[in-house]
Amino acid sequence: MTPNSEDLIRRLKVALLPWTAHITEKKMFGGYCFLYKSKMCVGETKERLMVRVISEKMEGTLRQPHVTPMNFTGKPTKEFIFVASEGYNTEEKLQQWIELGIEHAERTSK
Repeated sequence: MTPNSEDLIRRLKVALLPWTAHITEKKMFGGYCFLYKSKMCVGETKERLMVRVISEKMEGTLRQPHVTPMNFTGKPTKEFIFVASEGYNTEEKLQQWIELGIEHAERTSK
């Protein structure tokens, strides 16, 4: 793991503190993921932030700077995005992505 990856994971752990009672951690997707109520919501792989996004928000989210579809196999993974480091370079930006991932987990855990 690179120092930047470790830094992102540390920042995610701090930002996820309000939800800590429902957060578990797991190695997935070649990186490190956080699950909210057993549903993957955010994570890190190769210094990129991974976020699950509800389908209704995918189109608008993909238009944001520094955001690309998550793609491991040659085709985008449904309801997943990557965010480059410029897109989460402040705690406020990181928090917005986390809340988007938590929203997905909340919606799918009902």
